[in-house]
Amino acid sequence: MKNFPKYFFIFWSVVFLLFAYWQVNDPDPQIWVSLYILAAIFCGLAARGKHPLIPLGIIIVACIVGAVYFYPTSVSKWVNYEMENKDLTMKTQDSEEARETFGLLIIAAILSVSAYFGWKNKI
Repeated sequence: MKNFPKYFFIFWSVVFLLFAYWQVNDPDPQIWVSLYILAAIFCGLAARGKHPLIPLGIIIVACIVGAVYFYPTSVSKWVNYEMENKDLTMKTQDSEEARETFGLLIIAAILSVSAYFGWKNKI
């Protein structure tokens, strides 16, 4: 159980790198590839036991603000639309923004775990 945080953050670092790769064909790849690579870097630092609280706090707050900004008008409508089409192509701006919202929330959640470990180690 002692190594769980290390493997947890290694896993998420790889996942964020995959997310960055999948964003290369996005309409605005500079923003999203950079953001996911930044999240992967912070997960890599967390895997090594380093949790810089101030930068983590800034990124977490920025991701939450961005998620609120991009939050879809109806999550159930978006999910139903995705299920009806049975493909993951970006056909509407709403589906793009909904996916961006949840990407930002995932980053905020995972980096919050790192911030928690950093805060816990400081006490």
